[in-house]
Amino acid sequence: MEKITFLNPEFFWLFLLIPLAIVWLVWKRNQQSATLKISSLQGFKGSESLLTKLKPGLDVLRLLALSFLIIALARPRTVDISNKTKTTKGIDIVLAIDVSGSMLARDFKPDRMQALKSIAADFVDERPNDRIGLVVYASEAYTKSPVTSDKAVIQEAIKSIKYDNILVDGTGIGMGLATAVNRLKDSKAKSKVIILMTDGVNNAGFIEPDTASDIAQQFGIKVYTIGIGTNGMAESPYALGPNGQLIFRMMKVEIDEQLMKSIARKTGGKYFRATSNDKLAQIYHEINKLETTEIEELKFYDYDEKFRPFALIAGFLLLLEIGLRNTVYRSFL
Repeated sequence: MEKITFLNPEFFWLFLLIPLAIVWLVWKRNQQSATLKISSLQGFKGSESLLTKLKPGLDVLRLLALSFLIIALARPRTVDISNKTKTTKGIDIVLAIDVSGSMLARDFKPDRMQALKSIAADFVDERPNDRIGLVVYASEAYTKSPVTSDKAVIQEAIKSIKYDNILVDGTGIGMGLATAVNRLKDSKAKSKVIILMTDGVNNAGFIEPDTASDIAQQFGIKVYTIGIGTNGMAESPYALGPNGQLIFRMMKVEIDEQLMKSIARKTGGKYFRATSNDKLAQIYHEINKLETTEIEELKFYDYDEKFRPFALIAGFLLLLEIGLRNTVYRSFL
């Protein structure tokens, strides 16, 4: 339902003149009326014509015309407000995800990889105004999705993450970071961010993590690092059984936290340790708050002026009153 507003509501104070106008019209009519004193009105009963009875209606027409004119002066109008958001400071983000065999450890529910996929998907949904890319790595790394604003593409890429034999098992943190940097180095975004996740120590790849972090620093890329794994022991895969299925056993969780802290510190990011599903979700929520996108909200006002009908009615009533007063009621003035 459209809302009616008034551009010049101060004109409504003129309605205070209406009672004064009524008093003045009554006084004027009395002044113009002649008086005759007689002993009885018995002989004049029924002699008053219909036109005489309706004559006060001329004053009513004038008062109505004045009322409609006041409303027209107040400028009634309806307004349709539409909002449009504009990203004024965009952020390009690359998720670099460890997909080595240890990510199938069951200290998260149902395992580390599935928990990470679910939480990363929620993170993407919460960044509607940013471009996001996806890099996966084990001993080697490759780009699963380039940086894009198409969230459906990113969600599908996250959904398809799994442990397989495409990448040789191992943890090449430097490889994953360098590949992510390569996706962002030419970005024109105001802010460039990598979220690097691993559950192990760097034991593969031909690019050292320190070298990759130096490159990230040179390109002004901030790296948030996340160590995934509970403290102590976790049920982890260690071999393939005769049937080709993974065999699990309790193994010590080892994460090179010093390296992860160093990468984050050097690039202006922050290191987090996720020991459970809830903790990992909290980390992504914190990163989401740390990296906010500046949004400019534009409001468009479409006004539809409504004063014209009131002005036309006021003019019509005034002309009608003047016309009747100078034609039909001329002999009664």
